[in-house]
Amino acid sequence: MVEHVNLREVGLRDGIQMAKRFVDTEHKLEWALRLKKAGVREIELTSFVPPKIVPQFADADALATHLPQLSGTVPSALVPNLKGAERALAAGFRHINYVLSISEAHSQANVRRSTDEAIAEFERIVALKQTDAGRGMVLGVGLATSFGCTLQGKVSPDRVFEVARKVADGGADELIVADTVGYGNPAQVTMLLPTIIEIAAGRRVLCHFHDTRGLGLANVAAALETGVRAFDTSLAGLGGCPFAPGATGNINTEDTAFMLESMGFSTGVDIGALLELRLDVETWLGSEERYSGAIARAGLPKTFQLQGETAI
Repeated sequence: MVEHVNLREVGLRDGIQMAKRFVDTEHKLEWALRLKKAGVREIELTSFVPPKIVPQFADADALATHLPQLSGTVPSALVPNLKGAERALAAGFRHINYVLSISEAHSQANVRRSTDEAIAEFERIVALKQTDAGRGMVLGVGLATSFGCTLQGKVSPDRVFEVARKVADGGADELIVADTVGYGNPAQVTMLLPTIIEIAAGRRVLCHFHDTRGLGLANVAAALETGVRAFDTSLAGLGGCPFAPGATGNINTEDTAFMLESMGFSTGVDIGALLELRLDVETWLGSEERYSGAIARAGLPKTFQLQGETAI
């Protein structure tokens, strides 16, 4: 049997959080529905951060009213704190992603709290799962800056493992290992992930790689060798971090799907449909954004075929 790899599209959240243009709700919905039609089954749809901090997500509640149209997918929302989680649940989301930074410097700069304070906030969100409002909630926890930090420099693997244990033992349903600023390399990936997978003890482990220095897909290949079968990706490679100057964004969804399918994995993703969507997204966001992707530039090779389909 062909082994499946899940790609969770984060373009609508991470991809546009720093975009200069506001993408209106109708276009965001169209974006999500076309992802669904293209076979993407997990979509990080929005973020419940205060609109004054990230205006792009001022329409999070309005977008959530369309969740029934995304049946057949797993729509998720990122939250920065307990209040954000409460808002997301009230809006209808059941899959919540909470991110904390392993790097103390990044944590202070990004959310103005220490890593330990962020862990305490995670514990308050876990407590919410025990209430009527939190019934059925799936809580993913992102371990940001696991591979290094532009502000702090090196991040200790032992600290990564320590925090991973705390959130796994504390009630996280998924662990998301994040190379937030694009410092990771394949050697780090193969060193960190086996222990994190062991710590996860059967919970799903996802990887969130950025392609800042061109190692994104190499890191995916390394993670596959450790057994990871789920990755965050972004259409057109959109995204980045405000604390990573010159960042080129997340790993590109089209290129990642192509690599995985070429390696014999199944993604279920229609790459051609993604390329068509990408053209419209570029008109919505404008030329000031950074777009990346080799498949968008060079096209699919004649020998390429999706797993289980005939060659094109």
